[in-house]
Amino acid sequence: MNATSLSALEITNGVILFWILLGAVGLWWRDTRSLTRILFPLGALAALLLAAAGFAALGSEAQTLVLPLGLPELPFHLRLDALSTFFLILLGVASFGVSLYASGYFRHMEGKTLGLLCLEYHLFLASMALVLLADDAYLFMVAWEMMALSSYFLVTTDHAIPDIRRAGFLYLLIAHVGAIAILLAFGVMQGGNGIGAYTFDAMRAAPLTPFWASAAFLLALFGFGAKAGVLPTHVWLPEAHPAAPSPVSALMSGVMLKTAIYGILRVTFDLLPEQVWWWGVLALGLGLVTAVFGVMFAAVQGDMKRLLAYSSIENIGLLLVGIGLTLIFHVYGKAELAALALAATLYHSLNHACFKSLLFVGTGSILHATGERNMGRLGGLIHHMPWASVLMLVGVLAIAGLPPLNGFVSEWLLLQAFLLSPGLPNSYIDMLVPVAAAVIALAAALAAYVMVKFYGVIFLGQRREPALARAHDAGSMERAGMVWLALACVALGLFPVFVLGQIDLVALSLLGSQLGNASADWMFLAPVDTGRASYSPMYFLLAVAGVMGLSVLLVRRLYHGRLRRGAAWDCGFPAQTARMQDTAEGFGQPIRRIFEPFFRIEREVPGAFDTHPKYHGHSDDKLWFLLYLPLKDLTEKLSGWASLLQHGRIHLYLAYTFATLVVLLVFV
Repeated sequence: MNATSLSALEITNGVILFWILLGAVGLWWRDTRSLTRILFPLGALAALLLAAAGFAALGSEAQTLVLPLGLPELPFHLRLDALSTFFLILLGVASFGVSLYASGYFRHMEGKTLGLLCLEYHLFLASMALVLLADDAYLFMVAWEMMALSSYFLVTTDHAIPDIRRAGFLYLLIAHVGAIAILLAFGVMQGGNGIGAYTFDAMRAAPLTPFWASAAFLLALFGFGAKAGVLPTHVWLPEAHPAAPSPVSALMSGVMLKTAIYGILRVTFDLLPEQVWWWGVLALGLGLVTAVFGVMFAAVQGDMKRLLAYSSIENIGLLLVGIGLTLIFHVYGKAELAALALAATLYHSLNHACFKSLLFVGTGSILHATGERNMGRLGGLIHHMPWASVLMLVGVLAIAGLPPLNGFVSEWLLLQAFLLSPGLPNSYIDMLVPVAAAVIALAAALAAYVMVKFYGVIFLGQRREPALARAHDAGSMERAGMVWLALACVALGLFPVFVLGQIDLVALSLLGSQLGNASADWMFLAPVDTGRASYSPMYFLLAVAGVMGLSVLLVRRLYHGRLRRGAAWDCGFPAQTARMQDTAEGFGQPIRRIFEPFFRIEREVPGAFDTHPKYHGHSDDKLWFLLYLPLKDLTEKLSGWASLLQHGRIHLYLAYTFATLVVLLVFV
């Protein structure tokens, strides 16, 4: 047993226990002011320790531990291997920044049940860590349900509002439907070997036919996809994120969705003995549809948090595309390309955890400063919130995929996996690959368009409401959390070769292959070799800095020293107002028109002689009306028919019992 990895496993267990104790202390703590100043920063430090322990253990041999908990003959099993270690690092890095931010954010909620919120928050962190460490189906499902329930109560923090209660119920309903599918997948992988085969080691050894392996994969894809927000189980995500407090939204989008990605990777490449090529095609196609759907709906949103929620759906689609591509390459023996696709998937998981957490906590600061979530009532906040505007600009540039930040690296790696793919034995997949690459490029371009709208409408131009003049910047602890997440975006963008070296360890454990020396030079990122494609973030940064510095130098040298003042050019409008600025609805209008068949649009258009003209447009998800509302109506009808059996009369219930006994005697 390796001492370093054993130590890391013990530290990880200690962090989980510490989070649970912090939550219990918070429930007992009555001084809410000191609660936010002490307990949440302590939770953040524990998250940093978790990330450090995971980094120290990455690459070590897998370590296991059996806990004297659970049911008789069914103890809990823990396992710390390369895959779980990587996602623990992701959890630690993201939750450190979010918890720092939360210690400042929740101070504004002193009149509410902060003690209960502290318990739910730290139980949420502990349950996500337990999901990543679980090495048997029993502990996994216990941790999974614990994660779902704690996040549900966090989403419904403001449960006095009916819309928030509805959003929480929808989230919990889909979470439990997905959990049933995951439980069935474990049942299939158990292979009929009895209750003792509930451990993951037993599932790895269980002989499964291709049919039952495919059944387990489909159940796992549906179950984990429901938690991740994959189409068509995405409907909870744009409802729950706006309802939850901003630090909770950051954790749910940045970290919780990645536990579902972890689950798909764990089942597909670890627990199932063999993979089938059409699994990859299914995941690839589903990911493409989810990515385009998410970015398309993000482009037409007017609510900040709903926009970011749909953006999360788009990014989950990209991750599913990476998993599908990894499956295809792995099945057809393209080891190096499979490692490249997996590296792009894992890298983007880490990137999304950082920049999406940054953007969600940034919207929390805007909410506190303005009380507004509707972008149509914001504008000009760069003058009142300089810290938030600069730090959120980092997140916006990162999620838009612009170099030298981290979002560019993972999306570039994913595109390279498509572009460098050789001919595959299946001609239909060969035809699909270039089309999929084009769709990924379209989604990336639309994501940049969405972020221009998001940042420009909120921070640039003139303020649209007089009350925005009283807006204030983020507090010190909120800034600290945002700075950490922004620095993570910069570091992941500038040092991709180092990060890929760590991801290689995960690829080696899952696929038996890695990128190896293709990215050995720390200055150049070369997915396959420098002759095919390479990228140097450092040189790019130096080139940008050099051009800017040279421009400043030339201006100073050529400036003649004379000064002349004049009116600014105003396009012929001498009295511009905020009403002349492009709104969130106006910015999204081209996308709404291009993709109009995919939206359910409601418009309110002013008349020709309206003295106070107002325009309002609302775009709904057609899937809600085509799939979920009919399911709701069917469920209500079935419930109504079932209620006919319940009359409250004892003689009818005795008749039901007698009829059941007669049927059993006849047919059994």
